Amino acid sequence: MAIQLKDHFTFSKIIRFTFPSIIMMIFTSIYGIVDGFFVSNYVGKTAFASVNLIMPFIMITSGIGFVFGTGGSALVSLQLGKKEAAQANRYFTMMIAITIILGTITSIIGYCFMEQIAYLLGATEAMIDDCVLYGKINMIFNVPFMLQTLFQSLFITAQKPKLGLYTTLAAGFSNMIFDFILIAVFPLGITGAALATGISQSIGGFFPVIYFMKKNRSLLRIVPTKLEAFPIIRAASNGASEFMTNISSSLVSMLFNMQLLKYLGENGVAAYGVLMYAQFIFVAIFFGYTVGISPVISYHYGAENASEVKNLFQKSYIFIGISSVLITVICKLFSPYLAQLFVGYSTELLEITIKAFSLYCFTFLFSGLNTMTSAFFTALNNGKISACISFVRTLLFQTTCILVLPQLFGPNGIWLSTACAEILALTISIYFLVTRKDEYRY
Repeated sequence: MAIQLKDHFTFSKIIRFTFPSIIMMIFTSIYGIVDGFFVSNYVGKTAFASVNLIMPFIMITSGIGFVFGTGGSALVSLQLGKKEAAQANRYFTMMIAITIILGTITSIIGYCFMEQIAYLLGATEAMIDDCVLYGKINMIFNVPFMLQTLFQSLFITAQKPKLGLYTTLAAGFSNMIFDFILIAVFPLGITGAALATGISQSIGGFFPVIYFMKKNRSLLRIVPTKLEAFPIIRAASNGASEFMTNISSSLVSMLFNMQLLKYLGENGVAAYGVLMYAQFIFVAIFFGYTVGISPVISYHYGAENASEVKNLFQKSYIFIGISSVLITVICKLFSPYLAQLFVGYSTELLEITIKAFSLYCFTFLFSGLNTMTSAFFTALNNGKISACISFVRTLLFQTTCILVLPQLFGPNGIWLSTACAEILALTISIYFLVTRKDEYRY
């Protein structure tokens, strides 16, 4: 029997309901990982460093999808909990429309100014051509990428997590296949990597639009409607934390690259790239879980079912806590093999990468708890607290740590900065959880 938002959720039911979204997020992260693997091993470390240098900007533009995906999902789920299906469909349609509009605008701007952006991010003359080429091709496919990130949340809200998973799997496997064909078989280099990603993103972004335009068995579908300021602003406010996390993480990545160019040169940027690919996989578990559970929390909050909100709160933090420990151990044990897979062709680069992993892995002990807290308040339609947590966590604390710690510990300070920032952010998360407990009755 299919699990519904209105159900009481046991641990077993939570795992079954969120598992598709976890796998979905993991496979979404495969885009960059597969690109990185083929570029590093078939094109070289300079091209690999170029892709990693421009990637934060690409992720910033795609952040619009996360804004209206998470924020819109909370708003739509709230309407479903209130038994207002027609309003939920109208809001759902608005989220898709505004994502396409804003995505088109940002894509044009990014394409036109890609060279200037690449130089601003610290691209050297040896890297600039690859940075611009990879970035421009990604801008062409940026709208479907945004739509894919949008639907990662909305598939859950529509009670179609498995369809979301199948869509992401299709996109992920197509990316692997096209990377192999366009880089390994036909040596198109950076162009091949970007095209492979763009084609797979188009599958993941446009299929859901077609599905929801037709009659379907989900709770939602695209309906005729006009754009309204209130639901769009409300969704943007709800999703502000996720956008803040996305844009801040990208800005911090830019700062990471600048510091690494200063302390370790091109090898440092390449090592950080491998580190980020590993992080994509591990953090995807946290993000996947929160994407899956947030609509459930929003539904029961909208239905004024305080006991179920408390139940979801308690079980979620138990799950995240256990996962955090396991992920940290796995990262510590298996990171040398991952480093070997990407940069085994260079002894110096391999040593730097393994050292980076050994210090960075402690980040995962704390990042999941902060991610869950931010998502929890988003699900409760309190975008202000979510945005506050995300701001101090990803921008204030990480920026400070990445600037200060290298002064004290050299390159090791760079690799430790994120873990330090997550520890500081955890104190803020605990403060909000304690002070708002009576208000939300969890």
